[in-house]
This record gives sequence, C-alpha cells and structure tokens, in this order.
Amino acid sequence: MIHGRFVLVLRAAVLAFAALASSAPGASAQTAPSSPVVSPPPPSDFMLGRPKGFISVDGGFLFASAGSDLYEFVTNQLTVEKKNFNAPVIGGRVGVMISPRLEVGVLYENAKSQTASEYRDFIDNAGLPITQTTMRQDHQIAATVRWSLLPSGRRISRFAWIPRTLTPFIGAGAGAMKYRFEQYGSFVDFQTLRVFNDSFRSEGWAPSVHALAGADLRVFRKLYLMGEARYTWSSAKLSADFVDFEPIDLAGARVGASLKLVF
Repeated sequence: MIHGRFVLVLRAAVLAFAALASSAPGASAQTAPSSPVVSPPPPSDFMLGRPKGFISVDGGFLFASAGSDLYEFVTNQLTVEKKNFNAPVIGGRVGVMISPRLEVGVLYENAKSQTASEYRDFIDNAGLPITQTTMRQDHQIAATVRWSLLPSGRRISRFAWIPRTLTPFIGAGAGAMKYRFEQYGSFVDFQTLRVFNDSFRSEGWAPSVHALAGADLRVFRKLYLMGEARYTWSSAKLSADFVDFEPIDLAGARVGASLKLVF
C-alpha cells in the first residue's frame, strides 16, 4: 500500500517537473535564434562592376576668338560684329574608362553662325543698303584624354562599385577641324565703286588642340550630367577667294553640358 502511494507521488513529481521545464525560458533547444535582417542597398547606390565605357550627347555654345585680319576687314566694312561669329554647338562623344581616374574618348561637334549685314559706308544708286550674308561653319573631330581630380568611385566587393556623385576633371586633346567661311550677296568694287552680286568661299581642314575642365554629376544610376569648358586652338589657310589675308583664326572657347550614359 505504502509502496503504491510512493509510486503515485513520484510519478506526479516527475510530471510536474517536466511541465515546469518545458515552460521555462530558452527551454526549446531545437529552435534556432533569429538573425537580424539586413536590407540590401538601393539599386541606384551601386553598380555591378566599374563602368568600362560611355556615350554622350553634347550641347553648348561657341565663343569665337575671331582674331585674324579677315574678321577685322569684315567687321570694319560690314555691319557685322565679332560676337556674330559665336554659335550654338551640338555633338556627341564616345570613349572608354581606363581606370577610376583616366578616361579616353573621341568627340564630334558642329557649330554654325550666319549673319545678314550691309555696308557701313556705301549704298547703291537707288539709295538702298547693299546687303549680303556672312556664314562660318565648323566641324571638329578630336581625341581627348581626361583625368579626374578624384576617383570616380570605389569598389566594395568583387562585383559592387559605388560611383561618386560629383567628379571634377581636367583634360587635353588634339584633332582636326573642317571649316567653311562664305559670303554671298551684293558687294562693292572699291576701285570702280561698282555694285555686283557674287559669292566668296573658303573651306578646308586644319589641325586643332584643346584643353578642358569640368565635372560629372551623377543624376540617376548610370546617367550623368556633365558640364565642361574647353578652349580650342586652330587656324587654316584661306582659298584664292580671299587673297592677301593671313590664315583664318578658328580658335574659341566652348561651354556646354552633356547627358552621359556609362556602361
């Protein structure tokens, strides 16, 4: 009898201890602790590897030097100012990124100015102005080496590349410029004072060199807004339509902006 009661009491104690142990904190050994969830950075914050190349669409404005004697002759005789040879510029470029700081590219640009004018000191027999049009057009093709003053980004893993938001740069390059200078309309023969209709044109190729500075601003993922100031030096011989003139000055400063896509 006593032995039976002892067995019952022992069984109750074991059951109570088991219940207590199962309700104690941390008793479930088979449940793995939860690990913190780390959110990946937004897709726009990094790229899968450093960009290897780029392409851009460029626009800007040319401030022509207009420093040779042909411009002096035209502005003295006609109602043309040197600022009339300033012109909008459109173009584009493509290139490769050698390192986070070094970039090599090829650019093409086109600029054209056209000005209607008349003689300052002459009129025709009917007392009317003697009118004409003066036009200059440039096509420039050049190679450029660009050096970033700061790295364009940094690598954080084997594949991930974080680009810099703002990257200033300097650079230089060389190429060729095809120009066309033309005047057409009515003109005065200074020996006979006769008014006649004609056109005068000179065109050709000339070597060019340039220096530049600017900055790239990252606006969205692989899209950049590039601002640049560049000065180009160039001059070319004139054709037989413009005798006794020194080579035409093709130099000038170009200021512009570009939409640049890296890949």
